[in-house]
Amino acid sequence: MSTETIISVEGVSKKFCRSLKRTMLYGVRDVARDVFGLSQNSNGLRPDEFWALDNVSFEVQRGECLGLIGANGAGKSTLLKLLNGITLPDKGTIKVAGRGGALLELGAGFHPMLTGRENIYLSAAILGLTKEEITEKFNAIVDFAGLQEFLDSPVKHYSSGMYLRLGFAIAAHADPDVFLIDEALAVGDVLFQSKCFAKLREFKEKGRTIVFVTHSLDLITSHCNRALLISKGTKVGDGTPKDVVDQYNRLMHQRSASTNVRRENRDVEVTLLPSSKEIEWSGLFRVNPNEDRYGSRKAEVLEAGIFTQDNMAVQILERNREYVTKIKVRHNEAMPAAIVAYTIKDPKGVILCGTNTLFQSIDMGWMERGDVVVVTFRQIMRLNPGNFLLCVGSANYEDGEYVVYDRRFDYLTFEVVSTQQRVGIFDSDAVIEWTRTV
Repeated sequence: MSTETIISVEGVSKKFCRSLKRTMLYGVRDVARDVFGLSQNSNGLRPDEFWALDNVSFEVQRGECLGLIGANGAGKSTLLKLLNGITLPDKGTIKVAGRGGALLELGAGFHPMLTGRENIYLSAAILGLTKEEITEKFNAIVDFAGLQEFLDSPVKHYSSGMYLRLGFAIAAHADPDVFLIDEALAVGDVLFQSKCFAKLREFKEKGRTIVFVTHSLDLITSHCNRALLISKGTKVGDGTPKDVVDQYNRLMHQRSASTNVRRENRDVEVTLLPSSKEIEWSGLFRVNPNEDRYGSRKAEVLEAGIFTQDNMAVQILERNREYVTKIKVRHNEAMPAAIVAYTIKDPKGVILCGTNTLFQSIDMGWMERGDVVVVTFRQIMRLNPGNFLLCVGSANYEDGEYVVYDRRFDYLTFEVVSTQQRVGIFDSDAVIEWTRTV
């Protein structure tokens, strides 16, 4: 990766007004001040104004893929629009070297009454391409979008997926030095998403710079080499994708969880233990001293580990052999039993698999203060050889809100080994047959 700075953001702040009437009034006043050459008061807030971004600074090197994450309203999209020059900062400076390309909203820059063909020329011209350059790239744009039969239809009749296909195709073929994307990859079918990610990989191989906003943490950990965390308009995290995603999870752990989907095909066993057996696996596992742990400890994860069928503790596992993951939880007050969960991640922080007692419809009932349970998840290890991280935790819903009691990310590491070669993350366990034809 180059050490050349292609984006420089220094002390940038941007304010907005919550009131439409006052927004219009302030706009008229600001225009009048410009006309008469009076300085703008960009340091203070007028009634109903707020800082959408407040004193944000960072640099991006050529060839970096930077992910911006944060809760809704944190200021991520505002920052992306400032980088693209759609709006100007009230304070601070932004410098972007080279040609920029942006896909900030579906159909941004499209004229609804114009056809897809006409909008290709319009949008590409906005991105800085000459008419000759657009003509040269026209067929490639159309082929990538896959909208040949709708090319001469007004885009007002396009679906949101069609908007995305055309918008991404135009922005990508503008061959930008800096590519800005705001949640656009969340729309579209799986084949088109695959095509988009292949294009992003191509950009990275060419040394292009990519900045994108997404709520998909797996995209951050799998595609970015750096991430920024924005919270309430300020930069609160900057580092490796895994570290920043973990920081985001800590920041968000008291917010409501998304709708749960039930999963099947894993055995879950629950055992109620006397308090004398609270800690019994000490020394059996090399627990990560740098685990990322947080939560109220209302229901506390005392210990966890991976065992063979004959109850032997292991951290080197054989592929396609059955193991049990045990998690021991103590309830520190009388309460409904906690939801107990585990996930497995790769070293980059990408979640590969996992489940919990809620997904499996396991109801452990009511727990008295001090009750300890061991939840056992039984499964065949299908991961292909490599090093992985076991994460465990306890939580529950209280008054409709998802509350984390004890989350222990990267609790311990383990390795999967095999004498047989496979491709990818999971063993497909394929059965191969063949016949000779005449």
